[in-house]
Amino acid sequence: MMNRKLLFVVVLALSAMQATAQVSFGQPERFNEQWLFNLESTDATTSKTTPAEVAFEDTRWRRLNLPHDWSVEGVMSPHLASCTGYLPGGIGWYRKHFATPAAKDDFVKTFIYFEGVYNRSEVYLNGHLLGKRPNGYASFLYDMTPYLNKEGEDNVLAVRVDHSQYADSRWYTGSGIYRDVWLIRAPETHLAQWGSAWRLKKISNSQAIVEVDIETEGKGALGIPAEVIMTDASGKEVARAKATLGCPGKKTVTLTVKKPHRWNLDDTYLYNIETRLGNGDRSLMRAGLRTLTFDPNHGFALNDKWMKVKGVCLHHDAGVLGAVVPAEVWRHRLEELKSIGVNAIRMSHNPQAPVLYDLCDELGFLVMDEASDEWEFPKRKWLEGWNRGKPGFEGTFDFFEEWIDRDVADMVRRDRNHPSVFLWSIGNEVDYPNDPYSHPILDGDGKDFTQPMYGGYKPDQPNAERIGKIAKRLSAIVRGIDNSRAVTGALAGVVMSNQTEYPEAIDVVGYNYTESRYAEDHAKYPKRIIYGSENRHDLAAWKAVRDNEHIFGQFLWTGADYLGESGAWPARGSSAGLIDLASQRKPNGWYRASLWSEKPVVYIGTYPLNNRGGRNAGRQGRRNNFISTYAADTWNYRDGQQIRVVCFTNQPDVRLSLNGQPVGGEAKLDSTTNVRYWDIAYQPGTLRAESGTASYEIRTSGLPYALRVTQEKSEGSVATDEKTAKTYILTIEVVDEQGNLVRLADNDITCMVVGNGHLLGLENGNMSDTSGAVPLRGGIHRRANQGRLVAYVQEGPGMMQMGPNFNQRQQNQEGANFQNGQNGNIRVRVSSPLLQDAEIVLE
Repeated sequence: MMNRKLLFVVVLALSAMQATAQVSFGQPERFNEQWLFNLESTDATTSKTTPAEVAFEDTRWRRLNLPHDWSVEGVMSPHLASCTGYLPGGIGWYRKHFATPAAKDDFVKTFIYFEGVYNRSEVYLNGHLLGKRPNGYASFLYDMTPYLNKEGEDNVLAVRVDHSQYADSRWYTGSGIYRDVWLIRAPETHLAQWGSAWRLKKISNSQAIVEVDIETEGKGALGIPAEVIMTDASGKEVARAKATLGCPGKKTVTLTVKKPHRWNLDDTYLYNIETRLGNGDRSLMRAGLRTLTFDPNHGFALNDKWMKVKGVCLHHDAGVLGAVVPAEVWRHRLEELKSIGVNAIRMSHNPQAPVLYDLCDELGFLVMDEASDEWEFPKRKWLEGWNRGKPGFEGTFDFFEEWIDRDVADMVRRDRNHPSVFLWSIGNEVDYPNDPYSHPILDGDGKDFTQPMYGGYKPDQPNAERIGKIAKRLSAIVRGIDNSRAVTGALAGVVMSNQTEYPEAIDVVGYNYTESRYAEDHAKYPKRIIYGSENRHDLAAWKAVRDNEHIFGQFLWTGADYLGESGAWPARGSSAGLIDLASQRKPNGWYRASLWSEKPVVYIGTYPLNNRGGRNAGRQGRRNNFISTYAADTWNYRDGQQIRVVCFTNQPDVRLSLNGQPVGGEAKLDSTTNVRYWDIAYQPGTLRAESGTASYEIRTSGLPYALRVTQEKSEGSVATDEKTAKTYILTIEVVDEQGNLVRLADNDITCMVVGNGHLLGLENGNMSDTSGAVPLRGGIHRRANQGRLVAYVQEGPGMMQMGPNFNQRQQNQEGANFQNGQNGNIRVRVSSPLLQDAEIVLE
């Protein structure tokens, strides 16, 4: 019993340390509670002070906890920009009153660390400007010590966030302090932020050689003792080294690990490396020992095993949650993608929240970390729908020259300790033809270009040769910090970039939607390592990887639907994902599983054939030859109607039955998609496809009768500390009297939470639903989509996050006969007119 208790304590301690591991010095604690917020009005203010000043009157400001995204709380409007999801931006201010903490031992310095603020932030303490950071995806740190008041006295921390250029991105960004904030106490001499790093130098079955960097900063000091201790997953020490260094200073120590356990995609074994200074300062890193090999003829090998990278691109939002995505939601999404067969994530197109990298380390994904989507000139931003109308040109280009070197360096320093990271990307589609760079080669016939060219060569636009020079500069920055991984870039205009130094400046060259150049460029540039950095979902694009040894992988656009880059109103985002905004697997997600998963996969979807004849018979015939990889698993049609049943499977033989009787005969195979299919007459009942141990069935549903709610359970846990509120994911379904999911149902569902929790939002995955079910605007109800709705519930009181338009007491009065949770429980009730309610107590 004592051993079990000890192990439990060790696990809890490591979990808490992991939650703060990105802060690599001092004593960090989350600083998210009890902030004040106000969105600047266009009306003139009568205040004689600014929100940066201590004396500013803020008693009427909204109270909330961070992280916070004000854009997703706004009202979608066709008068706003489609590129950022028809949601508003603006200028927002955050203020926090706090007492100067008491010094503990020698921890006399106080820092503030922001994981991410979108964007153009200015941070003030007691009226003093601590600094500015325009990049909305960068993490940054300020020393507050010089401007803090005496111990116990009140201080005011103020943050100005300027997202008035709300159409500054090709996708949804969010607005505000949308990631965690940390307060850090540290000694005068302390470890440098992101200065601790590990590198695997050599590994065999008998031993591994690991180098660990120790870096200090602060006031000068001599003879600072330091110690590095490496432990295995159970907490047992496996190596130790000591060093003495000055301040500021840097030293590297070497650790020897006997019989090392390698990190792999299906065995994510993680060691812990703790660095300690003699004054009590320390940092913790997790280390996954693995080797990365790239070769122009054989592709990519992880731990000396050649493999295909089955990747997806991901933006950072989650529908109704906007840019504030809890760790539990990311875990749920990644587990679903993993079950599809995905083994790599491209952080599109910016560094993302640190917790996402932690989860990739744990769950077994390779990560392509990416610095930016825009360099020194603006790209087109579509305002009236993707590729429609006249574009805008707001962007982040104006601070490129001043900040890009630091932004790239900070990305590498922050994320280099994650074993999942295997590529550093310095940019995405910065070489888009004529957007903005141009080159004489664009005067050709255009047959080799797979992206829009916006005309031929335009000599008045920036010369594409500038791209190569910038690429060389940024690549050098990356290699100067970390030479253990390859540098890459995602090329949109490969033919044009081949005329520049860009491909030679990087180690691995990503081709966006340019499978047609794989063979030709492999022959022309035999030393070039090529892969698909952004790709379509069709079988041909995958076969170009699967059937060519030298192409090591692809990254589908995208893994999940996302806000922004929208079509014409009312589309709030892009439906390019394998899972929808509610993290539900889509039919094309099943199709991808049939191509990528190593487990048996069988899925069936259906759609009606058109057999009406007449003058449109030719067109109908062509339509009847069409094979959809987006067919929904619905079995509700007219009696006798001709239905095509498509089957996505990786099994050699599959049988179809209807109500227990064979139907359709032997499946036909469409060679273009590798989809099997049958054309049969509809009869109500149960349609089932099976092959060996794998099967899938769909049933005819009756009328909506009741609601059913279930709590999504994860296979693992999320690293937390005592200040982290747990988030629950609930799936709400409309069912008939027999309990069958009613796929055609779109009932309006109300979700009420009582007890120790509050509703974050409701998401149905419907890209045309612009209602925005955010509780701030009374969004405690939303229509189901395809019979489903997802509710996000977070523990703790929600009153701090409610605005003046939402009356929590009114919600509780409406639920007067709904018993409150006891002993800290969270109880959730879902209801819809004419349907039976459902309740659940969250665990």
